[in-house]
Amino acid sequence: MTRIRRGYIARRRRTKIRLFAASFQGAHSRITRTITQQKLRALVSAHRDRDKQKRDFRRLWILRLNSVIRGNRVSHSYSKLIYNLQKKQLFLNRKILAQIAISNRNCLYIIFNEIMK
Repeated sequence: MTRIRRGYIARRRRTKIRLFAASFQGAHSRITRTITQQKLRALVSAHRDRDKQKRDFRRLWILRLNSVIRGNRVSHSYSKLIYNLQKKQLFLNRKILAQIAISNRNCLYIIFNEIMK
C-alpha cells in the first residue's frame, strides 16, 4: 500500500494555537497538548479578571472620593455624598467624580456644598 499523506488542516489548527501561546515560556509554548491546556487556562483567567477589574476600579473610585471628602474642609462621608447626589437627581458617576477629586478638589467641594444646601 502506498503511504497517504495527511492534509494541512490539523497543522493549520496547531499553528493557530501556537501563535496564541507565542509569549508563553518553556514547554507551554512548544508542546501542543500543553499549549491547549494553557490556552484554556489563560482564557478562563481573562474572563474572570475582566469582571474583577470592574469591581477593583469601582472600589478605587470610591476610596478616592471618600478620602477627598473626609479632608479638612468637609467632614462628611462618601455615602452622604452619593445619597444627596441621587436625591438632587444629579447623575454623576463615581468615575467622573473621582477624576474631579484628583484633578480639581475645589470643584468637588463646590459640588458637595451645592448639594448640601
